[in-house]
Amino acid sequence: MSLSREQHQTLRDIAGRIDGIDRAVYARFDKDPLEPIIGLGDADTRIGFFGRDPGTDEVKYGEPFIGAGGQLVRKTVYQHLHGVPLPDFDTSRALGDDFFWINTVPYKPVGNKAWSMKIKRLFQPTMISLLVEAWQGRSLITLGREAFLWFGIGQSKDERARIEAFWAREDRFESAIEVELTSPTGRTALFDIRPLPHPSPLNATWYKRFPDLLRLRLEQLDARLDNLRR
Repeated sequence: MSLSREQHQTLRDIAGRIDGIDRAVYARFDKDPLEPIIGLGDADTRIGFFGRDPGTDEVKYGEPFIGAGGQLVRKTVYQHLHGVPLPDFDTSRALGDDFFWINTVPYKPVGNKAWSMKIKRLFQPTMISLLVEAWQGRSLITLGREAFLWFGIGQSKDERARIEAFWAREDRFESAIEVELTSPTGRTALFDIRPLPHPSPLNATWYKRFPDLLRLRLEQLDARLDNLRR
């Protein structure tokens, strides 16, 4: 699955008028800083991963969820599906076809700092259109606080409060919440959101527990080699 020409141009236009893209990293790898980093997988994949934004390795390879945190996700998923350890980096990249991968903003920020609410709002309509209209799956595993609370942007006050209250629950990494999104064209879809902590090695509180938490999510979603697509 790929971006439509209009979606691709919209993202490039927004990126061209904002500050904060880590252009030095893009230049280091001879990459276009206006090119969005989105690894959409197949449109009919059942399960998606929703993160915050790309990092250095993502810029280098032009793919999301490929750095240290993404590798932890991919290793855990591969082990769950195949019952053996992930053999190599290339295999981890191939795994991308079986899931939907998307971030709040498809560009690496300077210093890996979270994008501001203003910037996330600029990109959100296009990201919602990808989720609602381009992807056929409806189960999303979100990675970290920023990714989960993104689903409250543009929602009513009561809905934002409901989403924030869910994040405050002690069982948030074992439970699920349904959230409806509306695309710019008015089409709506109800998503099954299953949050997890951010898989970064810097997240000392949750990093060691992350594989077990992700395995639980995959079990809840009955993720098997023979049913990864709708």
